Amino acid sequence: MTRDGPTVAWENAQVIVIPQELLPADGRFGSGPAKVRAEAVDRLTRRQDVLGTSHRQAPVKHLVREIQEGLAELYRLPDGYEVVLGNGGSTLFWDMAVCSLIEQRSSHAVFGEFTRKFARAAERAPFLAAPLVEESAPGTVTLPRTGDADVLAWAHNETSTGAAAPVERIGEGLVVIDGTSAAGGMDVDVADTDVYYFAPQKNLSSDGGLWLALVSPAALDRAARLASGGRWIPEILNLDVAVQNSRKQQTLNTPALTTLLLLQDQIAWLLELGGLAAAEARCRQMTDHVHAWAESRPWASSFVADPGHRSPVVATIDLADEVDGKQVLSVLRDNGIVDIDPYRALGRNQLRIGCYVSVDLADVEALTRCIDHVVERL
Repeated sequence: MTRDGPTVAWENAQVIVIPQELLPADGRFGSGPAKVRAEAVDRLTRRQDVLGTSHRQAPVKHLVREIQEGLAELYRLPDGYEVVLGNGGSTLFWDMAVCSLIEQRSSHAVFGEFTRKFARAAERAPFLAAPLVEESAPGTVTLPRTGDADVLAWAHNETSTGAAAPVERIGEGLVVIDGTSAAGGMDVDVADTDVYYFAPQKNLSSDGGLWLALVSPAALDRAARLASGGRWIPEILNLDVAVQNSRKQQTLNTPALTTLLLLQDQIAWLLELGGLAAAEARCRQMTDHVHAWAESRPWASSFVADPGHRSPVVATIDLADEVDGKQVLSVLRDNGIVDIDPYRALGRNQLRIGCYVSVDLADVEALTRCIDHVVERL
């Protein structure tokens, strides 16, 4: 679909066309890979000095240094913390944490699919004790049990459900926080964590293939000690190897240079915007609008019941049984509004709307008008 000529959906032999004046200027509201600003793409096409060059040479090293310095400024990085990066994404980082951070036992808060995946990775490790798992229903939030765990792990924002958890120091172990869908759109005091890790394809408006982590001195020491203590760790999962490479402004293997370029551009834009507090306020305007809209409709409701646990960057909205969510999504997609499907494993009649920082409030307002238009005609 283009703004000049939408394709249309057929339902009961009737064409449903959303009027041009109702459509958002940009119809991307995904919670996986998210909207990339057009200005960033334009600048990317002009960076031929970096594309196609070695990541071990000065142009790319300078780019990595800019990213590290930008994240340090954006997150007000405490003394002794380091910005570490490596090949892969959050899924790889779960296995890296299993190999390079968990000494004997971890404790996990599970309140959605992504928090569950990290717990499962720890459970499968033959050299670790069975993890402690504190679980709450999707749409709610919980924190780990402390127990005798040397790593305490949960997500700042559970992308699958749109529920956000507090970030605070608990227990005696390393606090390891998944910030993938929060990073760049939710404020946090990194001093309350030992590892705040994320992939850059959501608020940070970049591509995949990279993980980044803000790592405390205690976590740096743990990774170095485990790496030198006789535990077999594959090189790609060795956090200490990633630390040594990051200090040289490089990754173990060749990174996706477009990911680095888009990331650097977004970090600079976030700093111009006013930093994390300003970014979160921008996102919260959008999710607040979505929840207020849903609660004023008899056929929609907020999936996360507790307003204090609602994510500022992902809004999940349940639809009443009489509204066929699949038909709504099909019509919206045929009119150029994409990727507001519910997380597949939840199996709910639901919309999941990514309100990441690159999205505009005017487009979110247009989206809700379009949903009204479609529901009224199905």
